Amino acid sequence: MKKLIYILLCVALFSSGVALAQKPDRTTPPALSKAKNLQLPPIQRFSLSNGLPVILMEKHTVPLVQINLLIQTGSFDDPAGKEGLSNFAMDLLDEGAGAFSSLQLADEIEFLGANISTYSGSFASGINCAASSAKIEATLKLMTDIALNPTFAENEIERIRKNRLNGLLQNYDEPNIISRRAFDRLLYDKSTPYGRFPNEASIKTYSKDDLTAFHKTHFVTGNSTLIIVGDVTQQSITPVLEKYFGSFPKGQATTAVKPVPQQVKGRQIYIVDKPGAAQSVIRIGRIGVPRNAPDQDNIEVMNTILGGSFASRLNTNLRETHGYSYGAGSAFSFWKIPGPFIASSSVQTDVTGPALGEFFVEFKKIRQPLPDADLTRGKNYEALGYAGNFETSRDIASALVDLVLYQLPDNYFNTYVEKILAVNKKGVEAAAKKYIVPENMLIVIVGDKAKIEAGVQKLNLGKITYLTIEDILGKKPEL
Repeated sequence: MKKLIYILLCVALFSSGVALAQKPDRTTPPALSKAKNLQLPPIQRFSLSNGLPVILMEKHTVPLVQINLLIQTGSFDDPAGKEGLSNFAMDLLDEGAGAFSSLQLADEIEFLGANISTYSGSFASGINCAASSAKIEATLKLMTDIALNPTFAENEIERIRKNRLNGLLQNYDEPNIISRRAFDRLLYDKSTPYGRFPNEASIKTYSKDDLTAFHKTHFVTGNSTLIIVGDVTQQSITPVLEKYFGSFPKGQATTAVKPVPQQVKGRQIYIVDKPGAAQSVIRIGRIGVPRNAPDQDNIEVMNTILGGSFASRLNTNLRETHGYSYGAGSAFSFWKIPGPFIASSSVQTDVTGPALGEFFVEFKKIRQPLPDADLTRGKNYEALGYAGNFETSRDIASALVDLVLYQLPDNYFNTYVEKILAVNKKGVEAAAKKYIVPENMLIVIVGDKAKIEAGVQKLNLGKITYLTIEDILGKKPEL
């Protein structure tokens, strides 16, 4: 017994010694692992007999398949007076199709354990479908009905129309929506589609004929692409696609001309009065660059440092240092044409002026020589976090949508990390000086004018124009 106690004591002493010897060093952060390029499976391209393009990436790790039907038409293609038509039409596709009513269709999809959804964005619309590989044919049958045989039932049209009008009414109480609408309307020329949005008049004009015409015009092979990621092969999926998408109409769609936006000149400051607002929504920006800009990698790293991450300068300044906000950031929207650069935050009403001033402090600092540590941190953030954008088949399919929309090379995703790591200080500094121009910025603030006006004036950034919510959203809709 004594011998056993002695052995246990020795083991305990030895274990504690090992534990002490292995105590981690917490004086410095652990070293980062080296960022590696993605190794996504090869992209396979083929077409169905009717000419409908198909992009396939095989992934056999789990028995799931993601199929997206991309339609290269979005809200920026809506005709004047019919703003919101594309979104309205896409919303109605799965509210009754083929022999199924809206509820029946939902029941059929749920029975299969699948997911089918529709969407509409600025430049593209689509139908996204996810299902197990064992149920893919039955799911594709429903997806095809939604894509090719929407009923656009009058009762569903009126139900969705009422929902949209109710949504417009709710917008008057949503500072973030008011800010976004104000910024878009003031940034772009009124003759372009970028500053227009659905309104009471346009929503009330939508008819079944409009929806049918939209569908007939844009759901054609020359304007569409099937994107497939998951547990199928080209050999196994092609006959199924031919069976259900072989009747997809041939043709080319005519889309609206996308004029190039004009750059902001000078500082343009607008306060949209929202009496009683507990916070102010600040949105600052200008016209940026298109998706195929040759210096996009430099821009990405520069913006990560400025406002594109939690540890960015803007968030550190407004949230951590001053406590003005729960968060602040910035982003470039890379469109087919130059999209906007926007820096934004929601801040406490009584610090609106000082918070706005700190944005311009950071705009000026990012144009100054860049410390090595900031460059390294910005590159590592982009490179090490990039793989997180490709965790699921749905993520990969979304990335392939961008590949089609912006005509990116097939090796774009697999070479992105090495391009980011190759970014140098000179390139980032040049991007900052070229695209972050404090003297030429649009500034929109939605908040309580009586409480924020003096603080903003004190900054002497320029002339302030005052607007009401109705100046931005129009008169409240009558339901």
